[in-house]
Amino acid sequence: MLSKMPSRRLTTLLAGSSAFVIFIFLLRTAFSTGSSSSSSDPFPLLSTVSAPPPIPKWNQPRKDIHKTYNLPLAPPLLIGFTRSWPILLQAVVSYITAGWPPSQIYVVENTGTQLANKHGKLSLQNPFFLNHTQLGSVLGVNIIQTPVLLSFAQLQNYYLHLALTRDWPYYFWSHQDVLTLSFEAGLDDVTPPYNQPGYKTVYELGCQALHEARTAQDERDEKWAVRFFAYDHLALVNPAAYEAVGGWDTLIPYYMTDCDMHSRLLMDNWTMLDAPGGTVTDTSSALRDLAALYRMDGVEPDLVDPNPPAPPEEADTSDKRHTKRRGQGARKAQGGGQQEENADSINNKASDPNLDYYWALRHASDLMFWSKHGERGRNTWQGGQHGGQGEPYHYPAEGFAEAIDVVTEAGREVYRRKWGHRDCDLIAGAGLKIDDQWRVEKDWKD
Repeated sequence: MLSKMPSRRLTTLLAGSSAFVIFIFLLRTAFSTGSSSSSSDPFPLLSTVSAPPPIPKWNQPRKDIHKTYNLPLAPPLLIGFTRSWPILLQAVVSYITAGWPPSQIYVVENTGTQLANKHGKLSLQNPFFLNHTQLGSVLGVNIIQTPVLLSFAQLQNYYLHLALTRDWPYYFWSHQDVLTLSFEAGLDDVTPPYNQPGYKTVYELGCQALHEARTAQDERDEKWAVRFFAYDHLALVNPAAYEAVGGWDTLIPYYMTDCDMHSRLLMDNWTMLDAPGGTVTDTSSALRDLAALYRMDGVEPDLVDPNPPAPPEEADTSDKRHTKRRGQGARKAQGGGQQEENADSINNKASDPNLDYYWALRHASDLMFWSKHGERGRNTWQGGQHGGQGEPYHYPAEGFAEAIDVVTEAGREVYRRKWGHRDCDLIAGAGLKIDDQWRVEKDWKD
């Protein structure tokens, strides 16, 4: 089965990639120098209503669906937030409209601004701004606040702490800079299209993957640690596995900390596999109006590139680049390595307005992905909030960026000294075992 295959993303990881580049990217780009545009309200409707619009009826979660998969607890989804409210709100709304129950979503506010957001003391242009009312009272998700600004590794250990203190035997976590859609067009051997019996949303597929992991543990004594859905853009965690290897190494706070953690899990014979869930796209921009995710009449999946390239000399520079709904849309998920969705649905989508809109959203998410990963680089967008001067806990942009660079490089040096190896391939490339940490000489020449 697809969910039993070794993780292709993990192979990429152990070949040298560092997954949480996304996290540090969010910190760095929010405080980069240069000109920036003002952020606008990404979901104006939320300011005027007490409840959000209904989600597409085919994605509405069935009551107690986790019990169908013999799960003792409805699985929580943790989404960490440090900066860029429009990006976070898009992630949360996309999960809700893709079928994840709002009551099972936990936004972890990791801004370091204490109660400033809860008391409404930060403005929309502040990078750390978060609207507690819209998330909690209107959308119905949970908000947890970290006591201080945590690094990536510390935040991961905080997730583990939440699981242990709340008796969660498992949890999902997601990056905040994603746009998630269920496989509404269907995916072979995974789910039929949205309008056929047996259709499964990203939430139900997550419950199914969790059930399969627990079954493998009970029946075959498999030590399962993680199930990846588009690598760790969305990941399912077994807290017992993290505890067994001592959690994340907080002395490697950013880059290389996932290489360290995941390698230690493998060294201790824990499994990390891929599972199909949905299209979880790595983004750096947001839809102009997030009401599009609710498929509201008159709202197009229109997005703005927050940092467009310089226009030709004679071009009109008064309008930002943007894209609107296109019937053909995009046909393949970006950032997740998923199989292509049902070809018949693709070919026939023009006759189905629901699929037409779905593919328009997919097309928009693809453009977001390519904008973020294009030739100008992932760290070029300048569309996040850059204001907040004079507000509580304001931090100088240049100082924050430089400090993160210093701490990040220190973490890399800790990793190099800990393992005597510079790259991510501690097992395949260096042949190391878990007891080798802090005991081996470096394997490279200066």
